[in-house]
Amino acid sequence: MNALIAEIYKYRYLISELVVRDIKKKYRRSVLGVLWSLLNPLLTMIVTAMIFSNLFRFDIVNFPLYLLCGQIIVTFYNESTSFAMSSIIENGSLLKKVYIPKYLFPVSRVISSCVNLFFTLPALFLILIVTKMSLPLESFTFIIPLLLMFFFCLGVGLILSTIAVYFRDIFHLYGVFLSVLGYATPVFYPESIVPESYMFIFKINPLYFYLKAFRQAIYDGQFPELDLILICFAMAIAALSIGIFLFRKYHNNFILYI
Repeated sequence: MNALIAEIYKYRYLISELVVRDIKKKYRRSVLGVLWSLLNPLLTMIVTAMIFSNLFRFDIVNFPLYLLCGQIIVTFYNESTSFAMSSIIENGSLLKKVYIPKYLFPVSRVISSCVNLFFTLPALFLILIVTKMSLPLESFTFIIPLLLMFFFCLGVGLILSTIAVYFRDIFHLYGVFLSVLGYATPVFYPESIVPESYMFIFKINPLYFYLKAFRQAIYDGQFPELDLILICFAMAIAALSIGIFLFRKYHNNFILYI
């Protein structure tokens, strides 16, 4: 792990260039550019809130804020892991020409998704202002679950990028998995409506714990529960350890399959 951190620091300038390239690519030929990172979650939240708050009438105080918290977490996970999964294959031609540590590509993809995430945070604070919600100091502890989720997504990204080189069907399967995961995460509905017999779904859903910790900070205005933070930390370490192990074991053969 220490060697990996040292090598990432060594190639930090290359990583920054890759991140800038990914962000420019995402907003290429877009008139509003980065502003879409702010407008997209707001517009999605407004449409979804209009539908679910009136059609289903969930008894949730400040439903727009509740909904936006869920959208930010799920979108970050979906984007970062999906981008990381395709990073090795998309840069195959470059890897065949010059030596570049292969892990830099999934790492840069997750970092660029993290940058996009922070572009969306002003939308969150805008909703807090519009809905006249208080913002105690404890709310700023939201950075803790986000930081832990970054490492969790990085680990998952390394795993997926390794599998994708050898098993291309993972792209189609993972898209289906993300759809199921989105509905299994209480983004637009309260977890209280889920029957007790189905509560186990939350317990096996990693996003549930990160989202719950994030909501406790932003939505409830309190420090996330210690047990919740420990679970998020354990999942991040587990995912990162497995991801590093698999990537380092198989990365030397990537060139034969890309």
